Amino acid sequence: MSRQQPEFSFPKRGVLVIPLLIFIFILFAKSTVTIKSGQAGVLYKTFGGGVVIGETYGEGFHLVAPWNEMHVYEVRQQELFEKMKVLSSNGLEIQIDASAWYQPVYQDLGKLHKTLGENYLQRVIQPAIRSAARSVVGRYTPEQLYSSKRDAIQDEIFTETKKILEKQHVQLNEVLVRDVTLPSTIKEAIERKLKQEQESLEYEFRLVTAQKEAEKQIIEAQGKADANKILSASLTDKILQDKGIEATLKLAQSPNSKVVLIGAGKDGMPIILGNQ
Repeated sequence: MSRQQPEFSFPKRGVLVIPLLIFIFILFAKSTVTIKSGQAGVLYKTFGGGVVIGETYGEGFHLVAPWNEMHVYEVRQQELFEKMKVLSSNGLEIQIDASAWYQPVYQDLGKLHKTLGENYLQRVIQPAIRSAARSVVGRYTPEQLYSSKRDAIQDEIFTETKKILEKQHVQLNEVLVRDVTLPSTIKEAIERKLKQEQESLEYEFRLVTAQKEAEKQIIEAQGKADANKILSASLTDKILQDKGIEATLKLAQSPNSKVVLIGAGKDGMPIILGNQ
């Protein structure tokens, strides 16, 4: 007789436990949120009034009811690159390459999510910087934009953009104007004009320098003439005679001098007789 193999029977409880474990696992997975470095979260309560405005959830592990939802935002400084075509004060089209450094206001993250949402960059920041750029560049001529006013328009665009974003729960840190591109014909005309102005300034500088040098020489010559006039007026015959005697006595000390005759010369000046 053949031996009958015992049939394997799965416990009835196992049929219930496995789905229960799967359900618990899914429930746990949907109830946990890990917020990474440089991020923050805003909680949305499905049955509790929607967005939680008064609390911002920081980095780390958080338990969230599965019927609620955590929206995670980047809260570190971010950069927006913009290429904008705007008009100068005389109607010429100018291209500006600019970038903006921005970040959401951490403590207002709930308000930002409620009023603007996760695409706040396209909703408020880009329109704000474009509007400010059009307004600022429209005050200047192409010559000013090309040469001396880049720093000025950068500061003004930053100020006006920040003013627009003041109540939008977004912090603007800096606006940088990287390049200003003019039409090629305008750029060449400006460069020629600047070159001519530079050459004119150099010529004027040389003229001023030569004029100052001439004035200096005139002043020095006048000073010498005045000094000689004063000296001539102060020299009397007695002084000249004393100076002549003093000079003669010094010469008499030379080894080549032999005889000094006092009072033998003109006006009583001494005479030196030597070997010759």
